[in-house]
Amino acid sequence: MGLITTSANAAEPVDVELVLAVDVSLSMSPDELEIQRKGYAAALTDPQVLKAVADGVNGRIAVTYFEWAGTSSQHVVVPWTILATAEDAKAIAAKLSSAIPNSARRTSISAALSFANDLFAESSFQGMKRVVDISGDGPNNQGAPIQEIRDTLIGQGITINGLPLMTSGGYSSFYDVKNLDRYYSDCVIGGPGAFMVPVNEWEQFPDAIRRKLVLELAEKPTEVPIVRVVAEPLSDCMIGEKMWRNRGWGTDMR
Repeated sequence: MGLITTSANAAEPVDVELVLAVDVSLSMSPDELEIQRKGYAAALTDPQVLKAVADGVNGRIAVTYFEWAGTSSQHVVVPWTILATAEDAKAIAAKLSSAIPNSARRTSISAALSFANDLFAESSFQGMKRVVDISGDGPNNQGAPIQEIRDTLIGQGITINGLPLMTSGGYSSFYDVKNLDRYYSDCVIGGPGAFMVPVNEWEQFPDAIRRKLVLELAEKPTEVPIVRVVAEPLSDCMIGEKMWRNRGWGTDMR
């Protein structure tokens, strides 16, 4: 993909290599897309997040941010960049505010995770841990089965944390899943210390992002309402694909 790496030397040591993978499928309204961008920008510049970064062994992380939808829809907004200071955070926030996000069809969490895996392969940083922070408002309904790709990343020592968006302000559709948090717990997240933070209302989003980043970066995490990964899946991890196959001829929102 030939991504540009900024502010870094080859194999520069960092505490965390963090991939922020953000859902922009058609089920997201324009207002919600903007809330997501602003929420991440606010969280990355928050003093608590910056303190968590500074308190690390190396005092810096490497972060990249991309938006995703279907199997062929992944767009890098912020390439791999060092985050160590408030100035670094402001520069990243400026990139998140420089362009209007575009939505796209379908929902392929598996393709997003595969893309994240490619980003790690192209990173010129050496992280003490590698984390994918993935948000989404629906189940996988296109591409490879989600468990297959998730297990590939886990096998490489990558942690996948989730931010299931269980909000009611966007476009509802046939493809909504009532217990999306359970789907994420059973089918999406995994790896060392994996967790998720459900978002039930958009007003919660900025604070949820901030708390989630602090937990991912802090050496000794503070208490936050999270759900840990379970040992055995109880949700139907193919529910999105089944719903897509059983759809009528209505509008494709996902």
